[in-house]
Amino acid sequence: MKRVSLVVLSCLAMSASAVSAQAETDVSATRDANGATVQGVSTVKATIVGIDPATRTVTLKTTSGKVLELEVTNEARNFDQLALGDVVTTQYRESLTLSLLDKKTQPSHTENDTAERAPRGAKPGGELGREVTIVADVVAVDRHAKTVTLRGPRGNMVDLHVDDPERLKRIKKGDQVKAVYTEALAISVEPAAHK
Repeated sequence: MKRVSLVVLSCLAMSASAVSAQAETDVSATRDANGATVQGVSTVKATIVGIDPATRTVTLKTTSGKVLELEVTNEARNFDQLALGDVVTTQYRESLTLSLLDKKTQPSHTENDTAERAPRGAKPGGELGREVTIVADVVAVDRHAKTVTLRGPRGNMVDLHVDDPERLKRIKKGDQVKAVYTEALAISVEPAAHK
C-alpha cells in the first residue's frame, strides 16, 4: 500500500496518475467556423474499505483492485460522514479552445481559480478549477509543415500543428488567436449501496 499526504481539498484525492488505476477516459473535439475545442474527462472510482479516525486515514480499493491509503487533511470537511462501502469518484476534466479573433487586441494572459467544498454535514467532496486565457499573435505560418507560430504576451513562442488545410488557408501572419484552457478536479462520495 502507498501512503500519500494530501492538502487543502484533497479529501480522498485520487488523481489518475497518483493512483495508477484504470481511469475511464473520454476525449472529444468540436469545430466551428472560427475555432476548435478539445475536451477530455478521466474518472476513477474506488470503494472505502478502511477508515482510521485517529489518523484521518482512509483506505480505498479501486475497481481494478489497487489498494491506496490516504491521509485526509483537516481542510477536508465532514470526515466523520465517511463510512465503509462508500464510493469515492474522482473526475479530472480539461479542455482547450482555440479561436481566431476578428479584431486586434493587446496580447494578454489571465488566470482564474475556483474552489468549492461540500457543505457541512454532507459527504466530503468538492472541486478545484482553473481557467487560463491567452491572446497571442500569429508571427509565422508554414503551410508546408502545417504549423502556425504564436507569440504570447510574455514573448514565449509556440508552434501549433494545424491538420485542416482549409483552416490553415485562413490564418496569416499578423492574426491573433485566443486560447482558453480549463481544468478541474472534482471529488464526490456516494453512500454505500444497501444490501
